Amino acid sequence: MAQIVMLDSGIGGLSVLDDVRALLPAIDITYVADNAGFPYGTKTEMEVATRVCALLGRLTERLKPDLLVIACNTASTIALAHARAVLDVPVVGTVPAIKPAAEQSNTRVIGVLGTQATVRQPYVDRLSADHAGDCTVLRHGSARLVELAEAQLRGRAVTAADVAPELAGLLDQPGGQRIDRIVLACTHFPLLEPQLRAAAPAGMGFVDGGAGIARRVADLLGARGRQGTGQGRALFTGKDDELDLLAPALHRYGLSMQQ
Repeated sequence: MAQIVMLDSGIGGLSVLDDVRALLPAIDITYVADNAGFPYGTKTEMEVATRVCALLGRLTERLKPDLLVIACNTASTIALAHARAVLDVPVVGTVPAIKPAAEQSNTRVIGVLGTQATVRQPYVDRLSADHAGDCTVLRHGSARLVELAEAQLRGRAVTAADVAPELAGLLDQPGGQRIDRIVLACTHFPLLEPQLRAAAPAGMGFVDGGAGIARRVADLLGARGRQGTGQGRALFTGKDDELDLLAPALHRYGLSMQQ
């Protein structure tokens, strides 16, 4: 039976889990929310790399998964290479979907909406140069959208008006009015896509990497990806008085909650 471990600083990685589960319904998934280290997006590169690699090492030793998924753009752009170098299991990362956004763009102006840590990474520079060399790539970092996604999964209402200022941080930049594709470069942000669409100009397209990650997981697991019981559980690295509020949302994603 195939077992994978997915890691994010919070519950944003559920957007990736959704795509993986849709393609591989039989695999067993342990989703690890590193809420003791939340949020990654406001930390230094050294803090993220050290924490993520150490945590993945402990999880690999304890759970013995067939594969690890870093379901976080910030952690992936900073720590993916380090994790692959020190771990003996395959590690799939989550990186900004700049290539498909560039392929879809008609105006040749695309936006990257992520955390502050993600949008400043040289990795994003390289992706832009390699896959969107003929495009203008504008970036905006938002910690607020992470907070809103976490609040929504705890049962709080989030509206288009709540996300509009964060979208404006991208669209109000010089040239931003020509953006026709926005890369959701944080796994929290697809959870808010309905609100983002409502706040965006008509015809705006949003792109994330969830489906590509699911395909990569399927390729690496091969036939094992069709074996398992389809069970899911969520583990948290820290205490939180509001964790019980997440139980209904986790249940919708097929996860039982453990601390």
